[in-house]
Amino acid sequence: MKSIFSLFILLISFLPSKSQDNLIPSSIKTNSSILNDFMDQRFGMFIHWGPVTLRGTEIGWSRGVNVPIDDYDNLYKEFNPTLFNADQWVKVAKDAGMKYLTITAKHHDGFLLWPSSISDYNIMNSPYKVDIVGALATACKKYDIKFCIYFTVLDWHDPNYPIHIPDGKNIDSKADMNKFVLTMKRELKELITNYHPYMLWFDGNWESPWKNEYGIDIYTYLKKLDPNVIINNRIGANSEHPKLGPGILGDYATPEQKIGELNMNDPWETCMTICQQWAWKPNDSLKTLKVCIQTLAKVAGGNGNLLFNIGPMPDGRIEKRQVTRLKEIGDWLNLYGESIYRTKGGPFQPNEIYATTRRGNKLYVHVFERKSDQLVLPAMPEIRVKKAFLLRGANIDYKQSKGVITLQLPRQLPDQNDSVIVLELNTNAENIPVVSQTKYNSLII
Repeated sequence: MKSIFSLFILLISFLPSKSQDNLIPSSIKTNSSILNDFMDQRFGMFIHWGPVTLRGTEIGWSRGVNVPIDDYDNLYKEFNPTLFNADQWVKVAKDAGMKYLTITAKHHDGFLLWPSSISDYNIMNSPYKVDIVGALATACKKYDIKFCIYFTVLDWHDPNYPIHIPDGKNIDSKADMNKFVLTMKRELKELITNYHPYMLWFDGNWESPWKNEYGIDIYTYLKKLDPNVIINNRIGANSEHPKLGPGILGDYATPEQKIGELNMNDPWETCMTICQQWAWKPNDSLKTLKVCIQTLAKVAGGNGNLLFNIGPMPDGRIEKRQVTRLKEIGDWLNLYGESIYRTKGGPFQPNEIYATTRRGNKLYVHVFERKSDQLVLPAMPEIRVKKAFLLRGANIDYKQSKGVITLQLPRQLPDQNDSVIVLELNTNAENIPVVSQTKYNSLII
C-alpha cells in the first residue's frame, strides 16, 4: 500500500495546480461562516519576536547575512526577556481595538517560543524558561482576543530542510524533506492540541523545496486535528500571496506591506509593520497616526482585514511609542469603530481621498482629505440617500441627481486623520454591486 501511495503522490505532482487544489475535499475546507466571522474582526496584532532582538536585526532573514550563523544560532543562550508580560501585551492589543493576535511561534530561524518535545531549540533552553505561546494564549482568553499562531514551512536551522541560509541556493543533498514534514506535523500537533489557535498563519512557501503536495498533506492533517482552524494561503507552494483561486491552497489571501485590492469574493488580510522592520530595530521609523488610521480604513474599504505588526524589545517590553500609537488608533476606533467592524468593503475602490464601508442600510464614507467644499460619489442607480450626517456629529447637506451623490463637506473636518460621514440609504447597502469609477480626482469639485 505504501508503494501505491508513493506512486500516487508522484503522479499528482505532475498534474496542473488546479487539480491539486481539488484534492482537498470541500467537506474539510474551512466553513464559510467561520471565515465570515474572521473577516468581521477586521483588525489584528502581528508580533515578530525572538532571540534575534538582541541584535536588532530582522528575524530569520539576518541569519548568515547581518549576523553570523554561529552567533545567531546561539543568541537563545542569552535571551532572558524578564520584563515580558503576556497580559500587558494583550491589553495593548485590546486597547488598540484589535480583535485577534498572531505570534511568531516558529519563524524561519527555527527557534520555538514554546516548550516542545520535538526540538531542543526552544524557549525552555533559554535562561528565561517561560512558555511564551502558552502565556499569550491564556492572556488572549482572558481579554477576549482570538489567539493565532504564525508557523514557517521553511526552517534554515533544521538539517533536514535543504536550504540553510536566506539566499535560496546551495541545496543540501543530505537533507530529507519527508523527515522535515514529519517534524512539522509533530510540532503543529503540539500547537493545535496545547493552545487551540483560532488561526494558523503559515509563511516561507516560496522556496523550491516546498511543494504543493506537502501543503495538501499538512492542510488535511490539520483539519483532522481541528476542523475549524483557519489557515492562510501560504500553506501551498506559491508566491501569489495576494491571491486566492485555483491552485492556491488556503482559506484567505495575504498581501504583504501593501493594501489589497477591493475584493468582495475572496477573504483577504493585509499584513503590515507599524515601523519598517518586522522584528525590533533600535530607532526604527514609526508610521504616523494618519497613515495607521487611513491604512485601516482603506483595508476595510477593500473588504479586507489588517494584521498590524509590532516588534517587542529584547527585554520583553513593547516600546512606549508603539504602545502610544496603538492606543491612539484605539481611541479613534472607540469613536468610529462601527464604520470598521462587521462591515463590508466597497462599493467603491478606496483611494487617497476617501474609502467606503457598509453595513445594513448605512454607507460609511471615510474622508481622508478636504480637497474642496464638496465630495462627489459616483452614480449608484436606483439608490437613494435618505439622510447624511457626520458619525458622532451633525447632519450635512447633500444633493443627488441621476444617482450621483454630492456631499457638502464642513469647513473643518472633525478628525484630521479620517472623518466618517454616514449615508442612510433606501436599501441594504451591502447588496449594492461594486461601482466602477474614474480616477478619484475627477470626483472632486
